[in-house]
Amino acid sequence: MPVVIGFEGSANKIGVGIVRDGEVLSNPRRTYVTPPGQGFLPGDTARHHRSCVLAVLQEALSEAGLKPSDIDAVAFTKGPGMGAPLVTVAVVARTVAQLWGKPLLGVNHCVGHIEMGRLVTGAQNPTVLYVSGGNTQVIAYSEHRYRIFGETIDIAVGNCLDRFARVLKILNDPSPGYNIEQMAKKGQKLVELPYTVKGMDVSFSGILSHIEDVAHRMLAAGECSAEDLCFSLQETLFAMLVEITERAMAHTGSREALIVGGVGCNERLQEMMAIMCRERGAKLFATDERFCIDNGAMIAQAGWEMFQSGQITPLEDSWITQRYRTDEVEVTWRD
Repeated sequence: MPVVIGFEGSANKIGVGIVRDGEVLSNPRRTYVTPPGQGFLPGDTARHHRSCVLAVLQEALSEAGLKPSDIDAVAFTKGPGMGAPLVTVAVVARTVAQLWGKPLLGVNHCVGHIEMGRLVTGAQNPTVLYVSGGNTQVIAYSEHRYRIFGETIDIAVGNCLDRFARVLKILNDPSPGYNIEQMAKKGQKLVELPYTVKGMDVSFSGILSHIEDVAHRMLAAGECSAEDLCFSLQETLFAMLVEITERAMAHTGSREALIVGGVGCNERLQEMMAIMCRERGAKLFATDERFCIDNGAMIAQAGWEMFQSGQITPLEDSWITQRYRTDEVEVTWRD
């Protein structure tokens, strides 16, 4: 029964999770939160991770009731993500692996989300909608690869929401996306916004530029409320995502859809996806904030799958990369 510890720190979350044969033993994390109107910079985020990673590691071991000798392998996020935070976590993982005498496993962040989603929900072979602050992709598995059927051609959907939150000075605690979601529930008026789907791909930069340009003018003129703008932005972005996911499901003949990534926590997105799936006779799978949001257990789970199939990352290959596409990974653990 292999036990794998996973280190995640590709963005503003630092997490350490421990998994044993499909059971999550512990999964603590910390979040770097910036003041309203500000994003998080790589250097500042890395300093945050360095300041608390050892405490999170100790918490993970204590919560799981394990000692370093009980760990069989050390997994870490190899990429994609922000450079400085990735390096911080990789250095800790390399050090721990050498101190404990354990093999290293460099995990693709996106694959970690997918494997965690499959584990928690029980989805067998779903079409995956992966939506987060740094990534937006529609994915399906075929011949030992997670194939990307469609994706954003500019910014991620989570980045679009986060940047709009800065326009309205919405709090970043617990997250700007969550706070937009709560405001959107009070929205009454749908403001028309650009809708940009290009085949299987989507574009969010234009809608962001437009709403940044008109938001304060419309609010000052009393044409709508901040809640209306949050509602309108969500409805438009999510409709685009549902459209390309449904198209991918039609192409693959899939009867399962799985939402992963931080934006996947959004209840309105889950509701819209559920309606689409129900109309297609398909089933929707989604998780809550424990596993949708970046966490160490998802890296541990993907690492566990790699370890079981014989994959090991040599120390000399344990570098990180900010650009590491989902379809670059050979998925040796699936038929």
